[in-house]
Formats: sequence, C-alpha cells, structure tokens
Amino acid sequence: MDKATIERLGDELYAALRAQAVLAPLTEREPAITIDDAYYISLRFLERRLADGEKVVGKKIGVTSKPVQDMLDVRQPDFGFLTDRMHYPNGASIPVAGNLIAPRAEAEIAFRLKSDLVGPNITEADVLAATACIMPCFEIVDSRIRDWKIRIQDTVADNASCGVFVLGEAEVDPRLHDLPNLKVNVFKNGKPLSEGLGSAVQGNPLTAVAWLANTLGRYDIPFKAGDIILSGSVVPLEPVGPGDEMRCEVEGIGSASCRFV
Repeated sequence: MDKATIERLGDELYAALRAQAVLAPLTEREPAITIDDAYYISLRFLERRLADGEKVVGKKIGVTSKPVQDMLDVRQPDFGFLTDRMHYPNGASIPVAGNLIAPRAEAEIAFRLKSDLVGPNITEADVLAATACIMPCFEIVDSRIRDWKIRIQDTVADNASCGVFVLGEAEVDPRLHDLPNLKVNVFKNGKPLSEGLGSAVQGNPLTAVAWLANTLGRYDIPFKAGDIILSGSVVPLEPVGPGDEMRCEVEGIGSASCRFV
C-alpha cells in the first residue's frame, strides 16, 4: 500500500475518533490490505493524536484469548497504543455520549514496567525482570469500524479497537503470584457475569507481553520504563452503556471498577 493511501486511511480513523463516527471496514474498501499496512495506518492515526497533545503512556495487546477471538472471528493478537487521555481512575464515571461508539468492557491484568524492553528476542523471564507491578484493569474497547465488522487488519489499523482503560489501585509484585492461575471474576451491575484465568491470555500474561515487545521491535517501537501494558482480556467482551456498572476482582490482588453515564 502506498504512503498516500496509508495516510488517508489513518486520517479517516482520526476524524472518526474525534467525531465519534464509524467507517466502512477497511478490508472491504482495500481488499489487498496487509497486516503491515494496517500497522502503518495505526501509526499515522497515532501521529495525528500526538499532534493534538496526547501522550503515549503504554501499549495494549488485543485479541489474545480464545473467547475474544471467537467473538470477533479474529485469530491472532494485535497491538495498540495507550494515551493519557484514554486513562480513567478506578471507580470513574465514564461518559458514553460524545466519547464512545459501541463500547465493550473486558477484564485484564495490567503491567507497569520499571525498565525498558526492546525486542526482538524478549522472553517471559525478561518481561518479569522488567516489571515493577501488576494491577487489575478494565479496558473498554470500541470500534471506529461500523458494527464491529472487523478482520484483523481493521482492528490493527484502528489502534486495536481501543477506547479507554481503568486501572485498579492495587499494585503488586508479579513474582509473588502464579500468573497463569490468577482468577479474575467479573460483575455487571452487582451480579456475577464471567470469570477467567490468566492462562486465557496465550497461556500466560508474560507470554503475551513478550509477544508484544517482540512484535513492536519489528517496527522499532520500544517498551519504555513506566509504560502501562495491558495484557489482553481473560473473559469475553461485554457490551456496556449508560447506567451499567462493571467490577472485576483479581483474586489475591484487588479490584477495578467503573460506571457508564
């Protein structure tokens, strides 16, 4: 795909974000689009956001677990960028109108790094050594692609369908926990909704974060000390709207919550 087309599609996604509008799937309009093309579109999308004053505070992995892959009919992970304007505090009231299009909540385990990681050849042990703490997290995914009719190239270009995110207040040492067996319980409007284990994310959240470091390394994008890394949902995505309240509890660690208005 030529540079002009990449920039045009990235600009369209940026305009859709600002207008809270939707686009026809890129894969319908550009049938030859590759995953590499989509990553470069996402970088153009990010470039426009940074020009508006947003700052990158981390990265996210998407489509890592089988429940999410099944729901979206996507069969490999992707990645996106987190900015300061996407971050809401624990317990926040998140506006939907003028802010989100078709939000879905997913419970995750988030990492905060204490040192840089630069792929390729990053291992799970490298990730553990570079991690300051882990935290309960909600990512609220959203799509600028009409009706969530996405293939992998669509979600990659659209910043991995990222909307906003909420971090719990608990920050714990991952070395004290068996990450694949961390149990996450999710509640919607006070009632149990779903549950999952850390192993739902590529067998181990550390594996997912190592995959992301190595994938980003191919594009000369490093993990930086202080970055927040969202490791992927351990449960199916849940549609949310005004009036809904979500809470997740990571057993032995803590919780994260938010409500939608």
